[in-house]
Amino acid sequence: MALLPALLLLLLPLAALAAAAVLLGLPGYDIPPGVNQPAKLRLVLTVLLGTAALGRILEKTGLCSQITFGRYVRQGRKLGLDPKLFIQDLQFNKVPVRVYQPKATSDGPRRGILFFHGGGWVFGSLDTYEKVCRYLSRESDSVVVSVQYRLAPEHKYPAAYEDCLNATQHFLQHLEHYGVDPARVIVCGDSAGGNLAAAVSQTLAGRADFPKLRAQILIYPGLQALDFNLPSYQQNRGVPLLFRERAAFFALLYLNGDALHMQEVLEGSHIPPDLRLKYRKWVSPDNIPEEFKVRGVKPLGPTDFIAEVYETVKRFCEPNLCPLLAEDSVVHQLPESFILTCEYDVLRDDGLLYKKRLEDNGVRVTWYHLEDGFHGIISLYDYCGFSFPSGKRGLDSVVNFLKSL
Repeated sequence: MALLPALLLLLLPLAALAAAAVLLGLPGYDIPPGVNQPAKLRLVLTVLLGTAALGRILEKTGLCSQITFGRYVRQGRKLGLDPKLFIQDLQFNKVPVRVYQPKATSDGPRRGILFFHGGGWVFGSLDTYEKVCRYLSRESDSVVVSVQYRLAPEHKYPAAYEDCLNATQHFLQHLEHYGVDPARVIVCGDSAGGNLAAAVSQTLAGRADFPKLRAQILIYPGLQALDFNLPSYQQNRGVPLLFRERAAFFALLYLNGDALHMQEVLEGSHIPPDLRLKYRKWVSPDNIPEEFKVRGVKPLGPTDFIAEVYETVKRFCEPNLCPLLAEDSVVHQLPESFILTCEYDVLRDDGLLYKKRLEDNGVRVTWYHLEDGFHGIISLYDYCGFSFPSGKRGLDSVVNFLKSL
């Protein structure tokens, strides 16, 4: 990886060509007029596609894989000391974590937040989310534990889930050491991290051997892989930062370590008719409020079921991978919940469907919807000049919820 900076200089002209293509308008990608700061989002898209193009070139030359290059670009720069926080890197049950503790004295034990980063289970690191975690710790006066779970495709499901669960259990057993109130522990995550937070919360629901979680915070979470044709997938299929095809790609990479049968999964051929019927009460456009269908929804006919594809992806029906499919007996035991959704996000409806499931089971839900938001907007907070006002509003809504606990 030491050669990458020099290689970047050599490949910048190619990146410029990719950028020009985006700026001039690239078919298949969509910057909706209602999105927050569309010109800046187009610039972010330019960087995203330019990075992907360079990654493909490096992979074809055998210098490094596209995923390795993507991780290198996204890792973020090391920050200096924070005058208001004690920050230390530790291991919880052999899982790397970064602990943020406010320096100011406190009248009593603080809240504790387990934070699981996003990145499609493939990207993301402690450094990538450093500014977000510092902000949450400072502004909510909480102890934050950021978890560096193992990434796909090197580590397939359930590695990421197991790491997050193990780190959470370790923290719950040592709360006093970090000055955390056992009655105020929260799991939190964005995107794939929201998936992991929901799965961990379900696993710990009803457990008597650990303190009960106070809340779960799910920021535009991905919660199912049965239907990639829900209204939000149709409406936002080409909107950055997460395209419809990439959502399926990441889910398959996490599950199997490869993206074979992606087209069949996108079309819905991977789920048997009896299971589709069983889960229709939870995963259906009928459960999406009509106000979210005004931008257009195309009714789709049934697709032919392909049994051999199902055999490779049948674990998509496990709640630890797709928390939206958990039984009511589990859902009704879940803690108070905060769900953030974005209008211009393929995962919008996953959040809306889970909100309904929680409310139907008597769980208190605080819902915050960014009408001009897009997927990944909060991860861009104070990131290389790419911050969006809407993302800051979303992050502050999380802080306000935390302060209420």
